Amino acid sequence: MGLIRNAQGIRGEVVVELLTTAPDAIFASGARVLMGDSTGKLKDGAPALTVESSRPFKGGLMVKFEGTPDRNAAELMRGRYLLVPFGELAPPADDEIYLHDLPGMRVELDTGEHVGEVTSFYELPQGLTLDVATAKGSVLVPYRPEVIESTDSTARIVVVKSDLGIFE
Repeated sequence: MGLIRNAQGIRGEVVVELLTTAPDAIFASGARVLMGDSTGKLKDGAPALTVESSRPFKGGLMVKFEGTPDRNAAELMRGRYLLVPFGELAPPADDEIYLHDLPGMRVELDTGEHVGEVTSFYELPQGLTLDVATAKGSVLVPYRPEVIESTDSTARIVVVKSDLGIFE
């Protein structure tokens, strides 16, 4: 949900780069988040942090967590990811999907032809890209409106426009 970029000031506040489109609920006063490592992995016994306060700051948030009294304590959190358990996430809107739901989805062309399965995804500077395992090998597919016809999270199907020739 966020990446702690650095400590700010002397009161234990940190600058958080947002990795969510719903920061108001996740970083509301009293909300709890888990602190992952610098790769985004959650280790056993990962500390739960309670948000004391947050406010907008340079395109992200300035966040103060309970139990982080000063800059020294805040510096120890630099470069760590802030996570929320899947079960506590609000359901995505009808036209949205959580990235962790993409692997394992069936991939079809808009003609109905099954072409493969999403094995993983990459967040590249050009945008989200799906890695699709096909009978001929792996194919990278840009997850963009001009390429993806639709995504059905209930049926677990990603439909790709056939006229682009991506799977030929």
